[in-house]
Formats: sequence, C-alpha cells, structure tokens
Amino acid sequence: MKRMMMAASVMMAAACAFGAENTLTDKEKAEGWRLLWDGATTAGWRTARKNNTAFPEKGWLIQDGELSVIPKGGGGDIITVEKFTDFILKVDYKVTKAANSGIKYFIDPDINGGTSLEYQVLDPQHPDAKLGLPGTRWNASFYDVICAPKGEELMKPLGEWNTAMIVSKGPKVEHWLNGEKVLEFERGSEAFRAAVLKSKFKGTANWGETKTGHILLQDHNDQVWFRNIKIKVLE
Repeated sequence: MKRMMMAASVMMAAACAFGAENTLTDKEKAEGWRLLWDGATTAGWRTARKNNTAFPEKGWLIQDGELSVIPKGGGGDIITVEKFTDFILKVDYKVTKAANSGIKYFIDPDINGGTSLEYQVLDPQHPDAKLGLPGTRWNASFYDVICAPKGEELMKPLGEWNTAMIVSKGPKVEHWLNGEKVLEFERGSEAFRAAVLKSKFKGTANWGETKTGHILLQDHNDQVWFRNIKIKVLE
C-alpha cells in the first residue's frame, strides 16, 4: 500500500510539472501563452461557413478533453472567432488510418474562397500524399506549396499524439513537428510566389499574403483528434 501511495504521489507530481491536458503551466502563462480551446466547450470557435457565427450542430465531438471530427458527419471546418497576425500556435493531433485534415491560418472566409496557408495533417496512407508536386502534401508540409521533407519520418505511429507548431512573425513562417523544424518560408518573397504559381492556388493574386486572419481546423470527413490548442501572440 505504501509503495502504491508513493507511486501515486510521483505521478501527481509529474502531472503538476508538465500540466494537465488543455491547461497552461505557470511557465507558459508567464511566457504569454493562452488556450485557444478550453477542452470542454465550443467557446471561441465557430463554423468557417460565410455569414454564420455559430458552432456546427453536428460533425464535431468534444469528449474526454479532445476535439474530434466525426467521419462524414457533415460538420464542416471550424475557425477561431478571433483573428491573429504574429503568433506561435501549438496543436496536438492524432489521426486514424488514411485520414486527412489540416490546420489553416490567415483564413478569411470572404477572400480567395476561404483558402489560405495550411499545415497538412495527413496519414501517409491517404491517396492525397501522392498528389501535387512531390512531398507538398505530406504531413506537416505547407499544403500543395512547399514540402516538409521529414514530415512523414517525424510523424508518430497511428494512435499516438503529434505536436504541430506554426511560428509566424511578419512575413516569415516556420512549421515544426514534434519539436523539430521541418520547413520555413517568407510570404510574399519571390520564392514564395514562384512556389504558389506551381500549386493549385496559382492564378490568385497575392494568395496567402493576407496579414491577419482566423485559424482553422479542417473537417475532411476523416476522424482526427485535437487537444492542447495554445497560442502566444507575438509583439
């Protein structure tokens, strides 16, 4: 019994040190982080559909501190109520076999058909991984535009949580996966615009260069889970 109590105390201490899911540690609070999702309600989120500020009535499930897409549930994408410009975003996610989703940023439902930059969330077994220019639709890539060469290699096995991080400061953007930077680019640069011209987004002037916008979680009809959605607004 004494050993069990000691083990429980060690586990509780570890939980306090690293923080429970969907909470912030004292260190994170001091550094300026805040939660974008509270782990229990739809507060701060709405449908991405135009002229609608409500959260989808179907298609999304909140359970056990996890926000998940119900396969073919018809909920549609969701976006933050707020808009952001310079920020660091962290999101934990896990996928099912052959699942497809994404984390989009600088979204404006009224511009470019609601398309914008996307951190690809994709199990390599999904057919989309082989489409587009080589690697541009791999996990952690800038969807259809710039490849993250180690995006599949660094992805954890099915059923395990991954941590995506997007750093956006001025025109410079970085994608990180499980603690390692996998790509970087500069919006509006010659190289950026050349890459866009080779993508499905060609033909739209200044695509992906909106200075502020919503953050979006994609409903691609496949089951994926999100948690620990945190943001630090940069000055």
